[in-house]
Amino acid sequence: MLSTLSIRNLAVVEAVDVHFHAGFHVLTGETGAGKSIIIDALGLIAGGRGSADLIRYGCDKAEMEAMFELPGSHPVWQTLSGLGIQAKPDEHLIIRRELISTGKSVSRINGQLVNLTMLREVGEQLINIHGQHEHQSLLRAEKHLGLLDTYGESIIGPIKLKYIEQYKAFVKVEKQVRQLQESSQKAYQLLDMYRFQLEEISAAKLVPGEDELLHEEKVKLSHSEKMMDSVAGAYDILQGSQGLEAVSYAISKLEDISGYDQKGIKPILDQLQSAFYQLEDAAFQLRGYRDDIEFNPARLGEVEERLNMITGLKRKYGDNVETILEYYAQIERETDQLENKDERMEKLLAERDRYLAELLITAEKMSMARKKCAEELSEKVERELKDLQMERTSMKAQISVVEDLRGVEWNGQRIRITKQGIDSVEFLISANPGEPLRPLGKIASGGEMSRIMLALKSIFARHDQIPVLIFDEVDTGVSGRAAQSIAEKLFLLSSTCQVFSITHLPQVACMADHQYLIEKKVHQERTMTQVDELSEEGRIMELARMLGGVEITEKTRHHAQEMLKLAEAKKGAEVLTEQ
Repeated sequence: MLSTLSIRNLAVVEAVDVHFHAGFHVLTGETGAGKSIIIDALGLIAGGRGSADLIRYGCDKAEMEAMFELPGSHPVWQTLSGLGIQAKPDEHLIIRRELISTGKSVSRINGQLVNLTMLREVGEQLINIHGQHEHQSLLRAEKHLGLLDTYGESIIGPIKLKYIEQYKAFVKVEKQVRQLQESSQKAYQLLDMYRFQLEEISAAKLVPGEDELLHEEKVKLSHSEKMMDSVAGAYDILQGSQGLEAVSYAISKLEDISGYDQKGIKPILDQLQSAFYQLEDAAFQLRGYRDDIEFNPARLGEVEERLNMITGLKRKYGDNVETILEYYAQIERETDQLENKDERMEKLLAERDRYLAELLITAEKMSMARKKCAEELSEKVERELKDLQMERTSMKAQISVVEDLRGVEWNGQRIRITKQGIDSVEFLISANPGEPLRPLGKIASGGEMSRIMLALKSIFARHDQIPVLIFDEVDTGVSGRAAQSIAEKLFLLSSTCQVFSITHLPQVACMADHQYLIEKKVHQERTMTQVDELSEEGRIMELARMLGGVEITEKTRHHAQEMLKLAEAKKGAEVLTEQ
């Protein structure tokens, strides 16, 4: 559950620290007092989009922090682990969000920085906010399939996972078929070009690294005369009287006197002898190198011609010989595909048909599972609506296929297949006996939409394990017994999760376990919102205000007190009924 919420400098809120409990909470106060700002803060904590406009005037940033107490079995711990966030189930989960005046946002989970996508992934498992926009989403038939699949996750989910894998395989082959079909017109032009390129590269008989070796050989052949003069000259010097012969003479001189001063002469003599052997070896190597130097203008011409040919291929096909050979292998494969296009197309079509047949079998299984779940969901929604004073309302989750002349053939008709299957789902409703079932948007009023949404939330709360459920004026458009029914339903829902509701109706407020008053105050010519948890006496006074307006009389106060007593009795009866 959500145990603590701290807000700093958000809209008209300067500083608010609120502690929450298990059960059903209501937020009440005058219109414009800032009740929705509390909901906005929780929306930002859950990863909602922020804006610098939400920052309190004159401040650099807005800060929100929420602390959650969650059981070790909650799926959010596994999500956190998958995101690399350190968190222990035996500790609190703390989420912090900052909006900066520059327009940037900083988010942290247990002190670790996270991006908005990660925050949203975690927040979706912790907080579900129901506002007026969800009324609108409920009117959109394309959203109904997702709602049905959420309800039937245990039955539909495994089949859907298998279907999605098969769908990906089918789409991949279908794409290959389409690409091969589209390439038909250009196939012959490409084939002629590829054949020419293959012949040109093949005729060159390239060897990896050949261009570098040829370049080295060209340099040697181009400077062979100069190299011969220099090497021969160096060899002659070493072999002459000023080279090895002179060093040998110097060694013999030192050998004659080395016996007179072993310590002084011997090291010098050793150095000269070592140098003599090295010079002698160098002379032998120079002679061999000299003998291998080649004066071959014809070979130089061949090397230059070969290099020019390779340079021409580089301009066309790549920066070096290796790249040219890679390109050769690539067009060789493509040429093979083009030359065997018909055979390849036949194989692809057979593969596509096989994938499609398997896909449709799984799609039918998923459709049957959805129909079963749709019947269950419809029955449960009708029961929930009966509790919400819509006992004569009939509801049906209608499942059908979408016909598409360009689609695939299935049971004698052409239908559209998507990543979600072959089904289209739409919630139909009849508010009065004898009237036909029609789409929600055509017959449901605002009050009816609120109750339908609450009925769905009551059912889904038992499936999705979201600990915090927030209703922003779900009771809009209802009054009297319907309002009382909504209050009772919210209270019962709070046995499954922690429920928050912004309300202007005393029937709803009195059924809460905890009530918070949102008020605007003016301090030093600045407006600010404060949040106070009400005591029993405070609740009586706030309910009296909600009942009677600005002036609170003894009669309205007594009425409020009586409502709280009746609500406590009703809650006790509801708990016994549930048990």
